[in-house]
Amino acid sequence: MLTVAVLISGTGSNLRALLEAAAASDFPARVIAVGADREAEGFAHAEHFGIPTFLVPFDAFGSRAEWGAELGAQLRVWQPDLVVLSGLMRLLPADLVAEWEPRIINTHPAYLPEFPGAHGVRDALRAGATQTGASVIVVDSGVDTGPILAQERIPVLPGDDETSLHDRIKPVERRLLIDVVRRIAEGDLDLDAVASRTP
Repeated sequence: MLTVAVLISGTGSNLRALLEAAAASDFPARVIAVGADREAEGFAHAEHFGIPTFLVPFDAFGSRAEWGAELGAQLRVWQPDLVVLSGLMRLLPADLVAEWEPRIINTHPAYLPEFPGAHGVRDALRAGATQTGASVIVVDSGVDTGPILAQERIPVLPGDDETSLHDRIKPVERRLLIDVVRRIAEGDLDLDAVASRTP
C-alpha cells in the first residue's frame, strides 16, 4: 500500500478527490497526513476522513529555507512513500525538493511546458491560446519544469474567463492526479525511471 502525504494551501479540492478515491477498498494508496503552510480550509477534508494534519506556517519563519527545514522535519515524521502538492502556493526550497525527488508530484492547470508558474490559466487566456490543458509532474528545483507524468488537452472556449476555464481544468487535474497515484502504487509508473530519462 502506497502511503501519501498531501501539502495544501487552500480549499483542497484535489485533496478531497484523492481522499474520496483512497477511501475505496480497491484503491492501492492511502493518504496518511495532510500539511499546510497556513490555516487552510482544506484541513476540513482531512478531518472528515480522519486524516492527521500538521501546520507549518510560512509567516512564522524568517526565511524560506527555515520554513522548508521544518516542513521537511514534519514530513520525515510520517515517512510517506509519495508527497503530493495539492494547491500548495509556495515554492519548496531546493534542499527539500532534493530530499524527496522524484517522490514528490504536483498538478498544474496548463499543458506544460506551456504556461508554467502561478498563473497558468490567466497566462493562457492572455496569450490568446485556443487550447490549454492539465498536467501532473514530478517536482524538481525549477518552476513547473519537472518530468511530465500525465497531461491532457482542454479547449479554450469563446467567452472563457479565468474562472470558467479553470473550472473546466480542475476536474481533469483531479482525474489525472488520481490515475497517476494509482499507477505509481501499482508499479505501472516508476518515478525513478522517469526521472532518469530526463536530461
